[in-house]
Amino acid sequence: MSTNKSHMGNDNGCAAVFDVDGTLVDTNHLHVVTWWEAFRQAGHRVPTHAIHRAVGLGSEDLVAHLLGSDRAEEEGADLSAAHTTLYAQHFELLAALPGAGRLLRRLAADGWTVVLATSASGGELSALRRAIDADDSITATASADDVTEGKPAPEPVERALELAGIPAERAVFVGDTVWDMRAGSRAGVRCVGLLCGGIPRNELEGAGAEAVFADPAHLLASLPRSPLA
Repeated sequence: MSTNKSHMGNDNGCAAVFDVDGTLVDTNHLHVVTWWEAFRQAGHRVPTHAIHRAVGLGSEDLVAHLLGSDRAEEEGADLSAAHTTLYAQHFELLAALPGAGRLLRRLAADGWTVVLATSASGGELSALRRAIDADDSITATASADDVTEGKPAPEPVERALELAGIPAERAVFVGDTVWDMRAGSRAGVRCVGLLCGGIPRNELEGAGAEAVFADPAHLLASLPRSPLA
């Protein structure tokens, strides 16, 4: 697995920053089911459609978004731990979305500095990277361990840019949720939305997506007509 390598002062390069869950790896609905079960075990009935719209937030923010901040303070840690345990049962089954690895390798070959910005960490992040199978193309990863605020705060994207050593005006952020688009917009980067996470085009565009594609394979096929041209 490649390690984070600082490229501070890389004045001539461009950065392609990628969310992971739902953008490069087909995990969003697994997160919905395992969060639903974690809530159910704790006595909460939370509709799956509401959980789906919250996927992409960090665990604490997701619980607060769905149950309220008071409940999150009381039960957030336990709910997050339950979700982590349930989700870990699927690590060996995680599958990359169509074209994910090929897209990262193509961008790296074209001179882009490829960085991941994800709320995953530890064993979960390792499982995601195994699924993508493109570590040779990934320069660095900004994980949950590297930031104090998750998306939609800009910090995950800003940390990714810091690791790449590239300013926001020469960066593109690719994600699949409104939280991704808001984080990228607040960080001052151009945003590309993917539909493979299950969020409608109009919501991604409304949150800041400059262009929207079906999945990584569609983006790869459309590179000349995308912000990643």
